[in-house]
Amino acid sequence: MSEALKPLLPGATLGVLGGGQLGRMWAHAAQRMGYNTAVLDPDAQSPAGLVSHHHIHTDYLDAAGLKQLAAVCQAVTTEFENVPADALAQLTATLPVSPAASAVAVAQDRAREKAHFVACGVPVAPYAVIDTPEQLAALLAGAPNAVAIDDLLPGILKTSRMGYDGKGQLRVATRDELKAGWAKLGQVPCVLEKMLPLASECSVIVARGRDGAMVNLPVQRNLHRDGILAVTEVFAGNVSDALASQAITAAKAVAQELNYVGVLCVEFFVLADGQLVVNEIAPRPHNSGHYSQDACDVSQFELQVRTMADLPLTQPRLHSPAFMLNLLGDLWLVNPSGSEPHALQTEPAWHKVLALPGTHLHLYGKREARVGRKMGHLNVTAATPDAARAVALQAAAILGIAPF
Repeated sequence: MSEALKPLLPGATLGVLGGGQLGRMWAHAAQRMGYNTAVLDPDAQSPAGLVSHHHIHTDYLDAAGLKQLAAVCQAVTTEFENVPADALAQLTATLPVSPAASAVAVAQDRAREKAHFVACGVPVAPYAVIDTPEQLAALLAGAPNAVAIDDLLPGILKTSRMGYDGKGQLRVATRDELKAGWAKLGQVPCVLEKMLPLASECSVIVARGRDGAMVNLPVQRNLHRDGILAVTEVFAGNVSDALASQAITAAKAVAQELNYVGVLCVEFFVLADGQLVVNEIAPRPHNSGHYSQDACDVSQFELQVRTMADLPLTQPRLHSPAFMLNLLGDLWLVNPSGSEPHALQTEPAWHKVLALPGTHLHLYGKREARVGRKMGHLNVTAATPDAARAVALQAAAILGIAPF
């Protein structure tokens, strides 16, 4: 580690903007290492706020709240990308903030994100930016400087900002559907991406320190349902060695060119012909990295603490094959497809799940279950990939999760 860096040792107070489950798990990791934690979040019952030493209950751009957070902390991070970059920029004036506001701003805007990937030389799906009616008209008319519309349809129209877990996205197959889709999304800035034949999806989580040191978790193979991550599987050989090397190299290039500090997830599509294209980035720990809590010697949340505190980054080691099952609010609802406010809630049969070998339950402390709401996750570890998969499938059957 660079001698210019002075580590923040246990006993210091670390802060986070955002009080969701990622902040909660970060707080648990920081506290286990001996740090105090502070959370700024507008929700008085936020999962992270409930377990931290300090909970500053204000809006993210509240000047008094930011001043209070800066007063009690020696370093600050964020737990989700939609925290205003301006809030991070204000805090930077008084203490170390990771990731930087400039990096978060790129992740908050799909158009800037795509341009960054292109600048890094990382493959992306063909796309076009649609910010104005004039840009849409030029695209549809085949203007000389526009991407050929026939090269983009059928495609997925995504809002440039505030879209996640399948939100703010529409499939469009024709010019008329594109025009109607942009109107349905409110004529806000969007990116149109060509739909590609997918074989699978994967992700890589990297951690980069202020001194430029960088480590990564192994490549995670992911299954999404309805735009939300359902299952992550991680073990030697879950993807080919060549694909793993390409994904890790690309993820590190994305972090390096952002001069990124912190934990970054880079999501990829694996195409039917074996090619790899980057999908998007998340400037924080990620759902697909939760298995690292029980299957690695250093979790993604400990890596986040280490980057904040300028502690050494050691390459994480996967010591057990692992499967992660996302636990959505649907599992608590007797009739999830019915009228949601009146759906009856029941606690899943955790005693049956935890009777299975190698199961590790992580619940987020959320009081109300809703359809599609992330309530927790279940990590399954075993000596072999086949054994881990078998137990994960047993757990899924008990919980009512579709097999995979």
